[in-house]
Amino acid sequence: MKDKVQAVLAQIRPLLQADGGDVELVDVNDGVVSVRLKGACGCCPMSTMTLKMGIEQALKERVPEIKEVMSV
Repeated sequence: MKDKVQAVLAQIRPLLQADGGDVELVDVNDGVVSVRLKGACGCCPMSTMTLKMGIEQALKERVPEIKEVMSV
């Protein structure tokens, strides 16, 4: 499952990098994905929306086993 998550994050990454940010996969455990938002995304007031409405939604669509995405 970790490889599938990495592949989806690789598709999302250019969008984040265009705004000066990035995402790093920390862990995948029992359907819960832990990521670290970096750069501009790490301190952006909209980072929660990016995480839940962008990253989590994309991961759940492409990897149905994903239950939640959380920032660490």
